[in-house]
Amino acid sequence: MKIILKEDITNLGYKDDVVEVKNGYGRNYLIPQGKAVIATPSALKVLAENQRQRAHKLAKIKADAEAIAAALQNVALTIATKVSATGTIFGSVGNAEVAKALEELGHNIDRKIIFVKGVKAVGKYTATIKLHKEVSVEVPFEVVAEAAAE
Repeated sequence: MKIILKEDITNLGYKDDVVEVKNGYGRNYLIPQGKAVIATPSALKVLAENQRQRAHKLAKIKADAEAIAAALQNVALTIATKVSATGTIFGSVGNAEVAKALEELGHNIDRKIIFVKGVKAVGKYTATIKLHKEVSVEVPFEVVAEAAAE
């Protein structure tokens, strides 16, 4: 079934993308939740007209995302957390901690667009920040023990 997405959905597509999904996923989840509409010929015409009218706004949004990416290009974060004697973190470091560290440096980034994979030990890692469907930036960060940071 072809649908038009009304919002960005991770691992599926971005707003206004026309994607192919299984019937059950589209009819039972995406459409009732208001995340998508069926891609009928009339809906596709409306989408094309809306995209034509929004073209200059989208260019500005992409330029803003590229400016933020340029500002984040040389940022290196250090995140202090509680660590056991073996170097294992109590819990894990996720996107919320990275967002908080970025906010302390003056970069207000929504945690929902930050992607961090499996940080369970002290060391150096990379967080991917997807600012726009065509613009993403990787920010290196280091996880250190709380006592070492003080």
